[in-house]
Amino acid sequence: MPERTTHDVGDLEQVEWTPVSPKLVPAHLISTGLTTLIITAVLAVPLVLMLVDVWPAYPAWLAWGLPGVVLVWGLVDLALVSRRVRAMGYAEREDDFVFKSGLWFRRVLAVPYGRLQYLDIKEGPVQRRFGIRSLELQTASAATNATIEGIPAEDSERLRDQLMARGQARLAGL
Repeated sequence: MPERTTHDVGDLEQVEWTPVSPKLVPAHLISTGLTTLIITAVLAVPLVLMLVDVWPAYPAWLAWGLPGVVLVWGLVDLALVSRRVRAMGYAEREDDFVFKSGLWFRRVLAVPYGRLQYLDIKEGPVQRRFGIRSLELQTASAATNATIEGIPAEDSERLRDQLMARGQARLAGL
């Protein structure tokens, strides 16, 4: 079970946050790194064509600039992965499920149990390799849908079942 921390989050008073798994860091590093490499390679095609004189009229500043900007952006993104993961957490409260994320633009989303329509557990190949899953919460309003990444595989089904049971109990009371 992950270590829990308590923070004062404005009007949420004292919330006991459960952090996401630290295994999310290498998973995000792999996916962010691959995405950066693929986009940089695609944007470098005009540069290669310009250098081998197939497309000599292509502006050199654009040929070098686009892949360069994407590469720098990707490196900054890679440097911030661990901080972003540490900023993520969730809490099960009496009436709702709360999820927080974000470094500069923080987001705290509270989903009332009675509004939950379904919960979906997702697991991609990188997540499977690190033993983590994503839990997708769906409500009638798209604004309150949330995807919580980095849930340990052993906790994801328990959490899904527990949240659905609370949701059914709250829904029956409406």
